[in-house]
Amino acid sequence: MPNDQAQPPRDQVQPPRDQVQPPRDQAQPPNDHAEPGDHDRQPRDASGPLGALRTGRLGRRLPQLYAGLALYGVSMALMIRGDLGLDPWDVFHQGLAVRMPLSFGTIVILVSLVVLLAWIPLRQWPGLGTVSNALLVGVAVDLTLAVLPAPDPLAARIAFMLGGVVLNAVATAAYIGARLGPGPRDGLMTGLVGRTGGSVRVVRTSIEVVVLAIGWLLGGTVGVGTVVYALGIGPLVHALLPRLTVPTRPGPRLPEPSRIASGP
Repeated sequence: MPNDQAQPPRDQVQPPRDQVQPPRDQAQPPNDHAEPGDHDRQPRDASGPLGALRTGRLGRRLPQLYAGLALYGVSMALMIRGDLGLDPWDVFHQGLAVRMPLSFGTIVILVSLVVLLAWIPLRQWPGLGTVSNALLVGVAVDLTLAVLPAPDPLAARIAFMLGGVVLNAVATAAYIGARLGPGPRDGLMTGLVGRTGGSVRVVRTSIEVVVLAIGWLLGGTVGVGTVVYALGIGPLVHALLPRLTVPTRPGPRLPEPSRIASGP
């Protein structure tokens, strides 16, 4: 019997490769059980502590950041020496300082570090500006208080208070505009907004009302300066941010400056 009838042709013994192994897109179907947001999740280094440093213009952004933080401390000292009322977070800081044998600036640093711990469950990433804010604003306010006397005339106190509010707005716009990370208290606010879905205004107001009430009960100064700050800081920062926000190269998603404008 001929040999070609005993053994079938080779192409009948081994079917074509595309029949043995289906294409990759058929062999591995999409993962329908992926967690929500997996497709939108960015790599860790895109939003991590060093992410904002990779977007350029550090020659302007770093000096602006540290100038803003120093001026923020000076603005706090001006309002303290004016003694006509502080912003909500500083009412809280002052209330703690009244009860504890620590300087005002030390209290600011300690509160900043505690607030940063609250970032952990909110999955917030601190940036260089965040850490610098937590450590340097308290130093700046203590140094300024050491050389800035408290004025006696009411007109001088009003000038200190108004100057503190305006300088605070400039400092806030400067360090936020550097886009190197929000302050600890700002990050707490934006983190809660992201996790709860609430509006920026409602979340920020709720936080500030709570710290203001606690600070006042502890002995912090609430007065006309508190009201002036509450009414004036938002419009002032809003007007200054476009002028002080530094454009950067495309890169990691940076915090929107317009969403951050409360507290150091």
